[in-house]
Amino acid sequence: MRRRDLLQAAAVTALLAGCTPSPQPKPTTTASAASAPNQSFTFGTPASPIGLDPALTADIESWRVTRQVLEGLLTTDPETGAPAPALATQWTQSSDLLSYTFTLRQGVRFHDGTPFTAAAVKANFDRWFNFSPALRATRGVLPFTATFQAHSDAPQLSLYKGCTVLSDYKVRLDLTSPLTGLLQALTAPAFAISSPTALKAGSADVEDQPSSGTKISRYAQHPVGTGPFRFKEWTSDRVLLEASPDYWGTRGQIAQLALVVYDQAQNRLEALVEGTIDGYDAVTLDNIETLVRKGLQIVRRDPFSVMYLGMNQTVPILQNDNVRLAIASAINKSALITPFFLEDTKPAAQFLPPKLNGFNQAGGFPSFDPEKSKRLIAQSGYGGEPLKFYYPLDITHLYLPSPEKVYAELSAQLTLVGLNIQPVPIAWTDGYLEKVTTSGDHAFHLLGRYGTYADPDDFLAPLFGSKNGEFGFFDAQLFTKLGRARGLPDGNDRTQAYQNINSQLASTAPAIPIAFPISAVALSNRVDTYPTSPVLNETFNHVVLTS
Repeated sequence: MRRRDLLQAAAVTALLAGCTPSPQPKPTTTASAASAPNQSFTFGTPASPIGLDPALTADIESWRVTRQVLEGLLTTDPETGAPAPALATQWTQSSDLLSYTFTLRQGVRFHDGTPFTAAAVKANFDRWFNFSPALRATRGVLPFTATFQAHSDAPQLSLYKGCTVLSDYKVRLDLTSPLTGLLQALTAPAFAISSPTALKAGSADVEDQPSSGTKISRYAQHPVGTGPFRFKEWTSDRVLLEASPDYWGTRGQIAQLALVVYDQAQNRLEALVEGTIDGYDAVTLDNIETLVRKGLQIVRRDPFSVMYLGMNQTVPILQNDNVRLAIASAINKSALITPFFLEDTKPAAQFLPPKLNGFNQAGGFPSFDPEKSKRLIAQSGYGGEPLKFYYPLDITHLYLPSPEKVYAELSAQLTLVGLNIQPVPIAWTDGYLEKVTTSGDHAFHLLGRYGTYADPDDFLAPLFGSKNGEFGFFDAQLFTKLGRARGLPDGNDRTQAYQNINSQLASTAPAIPIAFPISAVALSNRVDTYPTSPVLNETFNHVVLTS
């Protein structure tokens, strides 16, 4: 969108009336096709990244950085959302649906000078397939695991068979079973290709460096890819990047990019008003009036995320299906959404956003009925034992703009139906994400999932495709249904399979979807074009500044 088309209305409802992703310039084939970048740009973010190895750290702020530095074989077309060429220029699928052959872009080098070849692609896939059980145990469900189900320690369970170098610039991926969403999955940041030289030098699989309450590798402190920006520095409150002088695609105008952390929404707003930053993510409801009054730009994204209440079935009372369904009946979603989320955020009755095949219009989760909830909990044998409710501090998430306020309202609703809620506030930088996605004593927690590609598997498989520490449940039938659905060809059967899975989730409630949130970016009038994307594929070489 051009600046004249950006939302600068005088009323909140006009500001948030709607917006589709900005078309991004098509990549050029050589770095010399555009003039050299010469501008500095500062962007405010709500949190520091946790780690910059996208295969192991999948939070939004970490991926915001790695999207600039690393690229995958494929990217998403900004207009259609379909897989599009990136480091692979073309691809073919075998007739048995078990192999994909990729022709690679030639003449590309990683930022450390290592040539990009088929051998580099194979080195990355081999690494992901061979992630050790110990390494995987320190995270929630890894993207490779969610996509391919298993690793080299259980090859009979994995959809991934191997990666074969056919020539310097041709590589083949082999599967053990069809995987309909593979091309879409390869557009995700988790499958970005790192320099094999840098992975080895940075001991990428040895996590011995502290970061945000967890451990990361030395490589995850300094990623090396082929992207439009090179990594320069990461400190506690900012990440500094610089334009890659040899980038194969569109270089854009920005030579120096600073991603600066402002963990409070008011601080981000003040920095933009004062001209300290050129834009920020994420806009909150409290920001809008000032942004409108100051004539600043607000660009919202199409909704492609779900915010949910997590429940951990290792807590005995939560193993009872009726108790979890009672908790679903206790939640007044409108009372959570209206005061705290941007306008047009809709209540969620399932985990798939409406635009995805498999969305079940009926939803199926119980509607708000506190009296029914009270009866079911009273009949369950619950004796009033405290239930720990984890929620994050000092963070504005695109799917959870005001976590402390959402927690306060939600805990009040659960208390009203007879639950003894014990608050456990944890700073985001104190390892909140790891604490709620691995085994622990959390009964409840707040979290969400932001979609990275347009396939229902991206939402359902990471959350419910296998046993995990976040929800602590085991449902072999559900796991089997998800495994079958991912291999079905696109069409009515696949859509129906995911609708049935949604119905099963609604009938057992391993977690409770709350909202499909709207998110938005605020920009100074220095910005003419910002490449908003429902899947957050927003690289700053596509930002266009006013002349």
